Amino acid sequence: MGCMMGSRTKKLIFAALFAILFFALAACTRSPSEPDSGASMDEEAAVTIWAWDEGFNIAAAKTAREFYLKAHPDANIEIVTVAQDDIVSRLNTRFASGAYDDLPDIVLIEDYRIQGYLHTYPEEFAELSDIADTGDFAAYKTDMGQPDGSLYGIPFDCGVAGLFYRTDYIRQAGYDSEDMQDLTWDEYIKIGKAVKEKTGKYMLTLNPGDLGQLRMMLQSAGSWYTDAEGNLDILGNDILKESIRTYKKIVDAGIAAYTADWGQFVGAFNSGEVATVPTGCWIIPSIENAEDQKGKWAVAKIPRLSGVESSVNASSLGGGGWYVLKNAGHEEEAKDFLKETFASNAELLDRLAGEIKLISTLKMTSQEENYSRGIDFFGGQNILGDFIKWAGEVPVVNYGEDTYEIEDMMAEALQKIIDGIDMDVVLESTFATVETADREIEGR
Repeated sequence: MGCMMGSRTKKLIFAALFAILFFALAACTRSPSEPDSGASMDEEAAVTIWAWDEGFNIAAAKTAREFYLKAHPDANIEIVTVAQDDIVSRLNTRFASGAYDDLPDIVLIEDYRIQGYLHTYPEEFAELSDIADTGDFAAYKTDMGQPDGSLYGIPFDCGVAGLFYRTDYIRQAGYDSEDMQDLTWDEYIKIGKAVKEKTGKYMLTLNPGDLGQLRMMLQSAGSWYTDAEGNLDILGNDILKESIRTYKKIVDAGIAAYTADWGQFVGAFNSGEVATVPTGCWIIPSIENAEDQKGKWAVAKIPRLSGVESSVNASSLGGGGWYVLKNAGHEEEAKDFLKETFASNAELLDRLAGEIKLISTLKMTSQEENYSRGIDFFGGQNILGDFIKWAGEVPVVNYGEDTYEIEDMMAEALQKIIDGIDMDVVLESTFATVETADREIEGR
């Protein structure tokens, strides 16, 4: 397409370039958060791990270190909490400058971001096929981390999606748990209207600035904003169009409560404002925060797109993997740590399932204790076992290199379509804007 780059795109590019310059200047003076007190400070021997989220990713890394030290009591493993945005900016500036002094040996990277790194900085990541077999994990998790058939990431948390729902609200609306199984989104909307009429509760939340709902719809049908080769796939993408139409149906039905941030999102279901939460399995601990709702929740498969043959009742939202940086200084030690922990240790992953509700995509964990028993909060349902089974049904898609950059523009496009502007006109304009932005960025 030959249209001029819009002013919004110019601002995005300028902001990105400014951020790179800023962090490059700050790189020499800004250091990561202090390692936890249980870590050795022997810089010559320590394997350093960066991740975010003290209650989940960091907690998992600490438990993995505990397991590893049982067999290697002299090992030094430093675990450092770094915000995800800071990890992104620091890796970009360090890789671009070749300054490796304060890089970690192991870093957690979100699935949506990893292809951009592997394409732009392929020499920075250690190949891990010698410590893990891709066949041991769910295919949708390993496919994105093995360009040219080589494995570069050890899958960690699973973003497999589910439909969390309040059984009491559903019953009040005249439905039961059997009615919630293997739904289409059209059937879901019908139930949502009944819930709103009978209980006064909304069916779900929507955040206009977060297109996670759209992503789940797309992946359920094996589609994305990019095709299997990673090329932009907006024009002529019938699954994208049907996903947008479905999203608009939800809005038009009046069954969604709008939220603007994470706090409002969690607050909506913890306060009982909504009847369902269609999202990734990582939401389990947040739902369990409302102890007064114990026994009132259950989980079903995520709905599928109506009339789309390729759409299934399985999808994903989020998730990440562990990556070893070749130039940080301890490649072999870091690989050995991952080999004996997240790449193969079913006992470790089972413990994490009990402690932080980790849903692993390592297939052998499905027979472990915590994946084989019911959870009282969810009426005794074995939701961890269900999620690990559903993970094996998630379609493989190519997330491409620019999911979030594309969504910056897709969010604006979606709102225009909801407001009544012709979808084909909007998508053609959005495609031209994204394509132009990509060419501008690649040309710099």
